[in-house]
Amino acid sequence: QVDLVESGGGLVQAGASVRLSCAASGRTFSYSAMGWFRQAPGKEREFVAGITWDADRTYYEDSVKGRFTISRDNAKKTVDLQMNSLKPEDTAVYYCAAHRTPFYRDIDKMIASYDYWGQGTQVTVSS
Repeated sequence: QVDLVESGGGLVQAGASVRLSCAASGRTFSYSAMGWFRQAPGKEREFVAGITWDADRTYYEDSVKGRFTISRDNAKKTVDLQMNSLKPEDTAVYYCAAHRTPFYRDIDKMIASYDYWGQGTQVTVSS
């Protein structure tokens, strides 16, 4: 069982930076691969970035590659998403999620593979 709470969203101008944080509770966080997803109004939820349980691998969707960075601190039970050079099309509710398989060694973009989700945090980028 993993409980997740996101924070750090807000309203920013294009080109700005925002750091999202996801705080986890529960014993399984340290060996859970984690993902950040987002859902824009009228659109389906999509994968943004992922990190393995040991931070050995990360993966980014093409639209955020080079601008976003995912990281984790297993001692603090947090996973962060640093978002730079934000664009209006980054506007969405951002969710962190924990993968269902302990010690998963790959990056999984499938929403159905993540069992635990936070409540989401809104990021709005104005032009």
